[in-house]
Amino acid sequence: MSDKKAFCLLLAALFSVSSCRFWDRSMQEVMNDPFDKANAVERYPTRYTQMAPLATPRSIIVCRSKQCAPIKLSMSKEYIYNSLVQMMKNNNHQRALICSADVGSHNCYQNYVSLPITVGITPAYMYIDSVKISDVSMNKGSSSINMMLNYNVTYNGQTPDCAPDKTLLYVKNTDNIVLEDKGYRCKMTTLGSTTVKTMFLIDFIDLDYGFIGGYYSIGLSGPAYGGGSGYMMLRLPETGYPLLPMPTAPEKKMTPVEQQVQSYLDGKDASDVSSTAAGTDGVQVFPIKYK
Repeated sequence: MSDKKAFCLLLAALFSVSSCRFWDRSMQEVMNDPFDKANAVERYPTRYTQMAPLATPRSIIVCRSKQCAPIKLSMSKEYIYNSLVQMMKNNNHQRALICSADVGSHNCYQNYVSLPITVGITPAYMYIDSVKISDVSMNKGSSSINMMLNYNVTYNGQTPDCAPDKTLLYVKNTDNIVLEDKGYRCKMTTLGSTTVKTMFLIDFIDLDYGFIGGYYSIGLSGPAYGGGSGYMMLRLPETGYPLLPMPTAPEKKMTPVEQQVQSYLDGKDASDVSSTAAGTDGVQVFPIKYK
């Protein structure tokens, strides 16, 4: 009697896990695969993505006139904000290079930043090597700059279509200069779009050569997910100083001798400029008396 109860309990368990498919399967299939795993429906995995840890800069260094010093010692919040506005306006519609750099020396060791990501179910690496500044505008009454950025994104040799990124560069005080976006979308898979969000804490600004350095954190959410953090440098084509027109030398008047030489070089007859070479037409010369 106990064997019959055990067999009934086994049938009930198999029916609960296999639903109606239990009755469509042979006894051999039930014995080989009791839970029918071969025909189980694969569920889309639940993905929770958050920004990678971001280091906080101890102090912000600014270089100008070939000298570097912390902002706190020699500059005000307003000065650095005005300098950043000038730098971004100078580089509007320009492309800035991005590289992974050393925190202490600010030297690039890779011509890109790389992030480990998963595209669908495939592990990959995402690379960003440049960004184009498409638009720059100031917020009245606020120490912030509105920008439109276009990042050059690649992964596993492919270049996805990415929307422009609305970015805010905010100078809170001499200790906090943050570049943060609202998140831009990239089409990395056939199903849905991936959102990429960037946070950039600036700790180095070189107004002489157009360098901006800081700690970054980049996170992805959607069909492609992942992210990473580190230290990177932006190399802008123009500096942070006002762009002045190239000075031109004033036009120099030629002396009579120079006129003769120039006429000779031009193939003219020297007699045509003999009167000019004399240099005394209409001029009365008075002798100087020495005492």
